[in-house]
Amino acid sequence: MDNCIFCKIINKEIPSKIVLENEHVIAFEDLNPVAPVHILIVPKKHISDAMDLEEVTDYTYIKEVFKAIRKIATEKGISESGFRIVNNCKSDAGQTVEHIHFHLIGGKQLGKMVD
Repeated sequence: MDNCIFCKIINKEIPSKIVLENEHVIAFEDLNPVAPVHILIVPKKHISDAMDLEEVTDYTYIKEVFKAIRKIATEKGISESGFRIVNNCKSDAGQTVEHIHFHLIGGKQLGKMVD
């Protein structure tokens, strides 16, 4: 997608503070963090949202996202204390960038969302 900000970050057209990158995903610090640790993990393939995942081909990217989350949480020292993983799907849920991404949030006591 030509106008996708995350695709531009992936292609190094926009600078970001990258914390992890491999052939499948890129992870970088959120520009407006809500906690001491707030990292965005983004598949390198443009997929608009969770409803656009293709069962066979795209699930590899999601597996790689969760492997990245585990690695980053450990490196940032929040794997034991806990963290939140957030994925907003479509506008009613608050998705503002139409490229599937996951927020890794932690480093402080987070308010209860739902049980």
